[in-house]
Amino acid sequence: MKKVALVISSIALLFASGCATKAYVKTQVDPVSDRIGGLESRMNAIEGKLGQTSKDTESLKAQSQANQAAIADAKAMAQKAEADAMRAGEDAKKAEAAAAKAEEAAREAEKAAAKTDKMFRLQQKK
Repeated sequence: MKKVALVISSIALLFASGCATKAYVKTQVDPVSDRIGGLESRMNAIEGKLGQTSKDTESLKAQSQANQAAIADAKAMAQKAEADAMRAGEDAKKAEAAAAKAEEAAREAEKAAAKTDKMFRLQQKK
């Protein structure tokens, strides 16, 4: 019986203490609600910045790819120009050799012309 009385008195004490009033709940919840609202606005701002950063990153990736393509094109053009320069150098050496041969042939022709002229003059004197 003592146990039943104790249980009943405990239940009565719980009900006697009463429920929290609306004003009390409001005073306890409002600061937390305000903090949550502030955190939500900060989180939205951070998400906006993150979205912009993501867009900027994608843009930079696209620019990087375009730059890499341009670099590859420039390297190919430089290699082609180098090959063309090598061929031009070889052609210049060939032309120089041909010019040297032509010069030698011209000297030989001059010598032959001088001999012929000398022989012609000797023939004329006779």
